[in-house]
Amino acid sequence: MDHLVDQSGSYSNVGHTKKDLQNRFDSVRRFEIQTSDVDSVISYLTAKSKMDPQFFFNYTLDEEDHFDNLFWADSTSRSDYAFFGDVLAFDATYRTNVYRRPLVMLVGVNHHHSTTIFGFGLLGEETVETYTWLLQTFLVAMHGKMPKSVVIDGDKAIKKVMPESVRRLCCWHVERNVQTNVQDGNFTRAFCNCMLNFMTEDDFDLQWFSMVEKFGLNNNEWVSAMYAKRKQWAETYLRDSFFGGMRSTQRCESMNSYLNQFVHCRLKMYEFLKTSIGHWTAFEILKHSM
Repeated sequence: MDHLVDQSGSYSNVGHTKKDLQNRFDSVRRFEIQTSDVDSVISYLTAKSKMDPQFFFNYTLDEEDHFDNLFWADSTSRSDYAFFGDVLAFDATYRTNVYRRPLVMLVGVNHHHSTTIFGFGLLGEETVETYTWLLQTFLVAMHGKMPKSVVIDGDKAIKKVMPESVRRLCCWHVERNVQTNVQDGNFTRAFCNCMLNFMTEDDFDLQWFSMVEKFGLNNNEWVSAMYAKRKQWAETYLRDSFFGGMRSTQRCESMNSYLNQFVHCRLKMYEFLKTSIGHWTAFEILKHSM
């Protein structure tokens, strides 16, 4: 409005008020999503695929024909995965849209050790079934190429869809779970020492059982379950696998923080998608121009 006033010389010469301008913006916004939020999403993604022939998207509907799950990846992401898809990390910690749907970012690391985005999933809910669909759709988009290793905060259908990929539990999530389930700072430090230090398997077992005995946790179910999963979080068992320097899903969380600057929880799905893809594209352009 200030720009229009500067151009015309006065408020009276503009011909409308600031409120009129706001109403106009609102009417344009409503027009963009008036047919329905879901139809707008599909139309928008279809248009993106026409502009970018390698833009891939797929979605599912529930039993009542309501929008359920969505995955998308552009040509840059698909190309990056062809070169740098040996390591995959993903996490769902982001729900900035009016429907409170989890946004899953699938990321990796390139030869400059920079974060590389392989695709996005917007899920109806976080279940084994939805993650199975997401990962299967991701592999279709990536021509069936399996990652050699995956960094996650839980199993999330990885074993079923990518059985040959080495799975690594996010160190940060593991440490947080230690604090939650045992609530002893000294034990947390001892546990992290087992998790992060290189040692032989015999030395690991010696240190582990000594630690469990010391803190009186022989009958703790969570501690026993973590020992059963030790090949997914202890460096002793993971040192021969390639993870591109990633021990956690922090890169996913960093991208969440980046998008958080531009999107908010009042956005409809179409608005959320348009804003996310726009700033994701800008991020990719900036990254590849550096």
